[in-house]
Amino acid sequence: VRHGLPDYATDTLTPPGVKQAEAIARRLAPAGIDEIYSSPLGRAKQTAEPTCRALGLSMQIEPFMSEAFAWEHFTAFIPEQNRSVWEFTRRTEILGNDESYDAKDALGTGLYKDDEKAKRGMALLAEESDRFFAKLGYEKTGVGNGYRAVAPTDKKIAAFCHQGFGLHWIAYILNFPIHLFAASFDISHTGLTIIRFKPEANGIAYPHCLCLSDLSHIYADGLPMRYHDSIDI
Repeated sequence: VRHGLPDYATDTLTPPGVKQAEAIARRLAPAGIDEIYSSPLGRAKQTAEPTCRALGLSMQIEPFMSEAFAWEHFTAFIPEQNRSVWEFTRRTEILGNDESYDAKDALGTGLYKDDEKAKRGMALLAEESDRFFAKLGYEKTGVGNGYRAVAPTDKKIAAFCHQGFGLHWIAYILNFPIHLFAASFDISHTGLTIIRFKPEANGIAYPHCLCLSDLSHIYADGLPMRYHDSIDI
């Protein structure tokens, strides 16, 4: 779950963001969520709180889910604009020519402005993601995109985090080229992405995305269907 509409300066939710957080709690409460994880940042924790209250669950903090981690590794400084931007927002460079579009791995190709920084980021993200899923009973096999179900469980896990981190994490979980996935897809405020880990007959689970950035809870509550509070969707 991405956090609700925030006030980034104070790392809190705006009043509309609070309503979005309450809406996602109503969406998740009947789903039988067993464990709730959150980024350590305030806007993610505040989004998770209504779901925690509704289900009587404690919030478990996962530092690697922080947007600060993703911002450190997957942004580029643009001198002419005197600011840093997410690498995936440079869509012309990523999607606008065959060489970059056909590259399965953007890291080391010069596509990212700071490949070494992005390489370190993806290595850390992979390490932390693998640790997280191993804790839940699924160990990365290193073959294809399989996870060995060493302690298979039917638990439903909710993770409250962020846009930039979420796009890179989902791309890693599904083993998609990160530059193509992050430049071509997006996740809206409190967008719910569901990924299923179901072991096959060989005992290996292959992550299966059932939905990406679902906003049915926003629609059900009659809240504005607006991406980034600026684009009607």
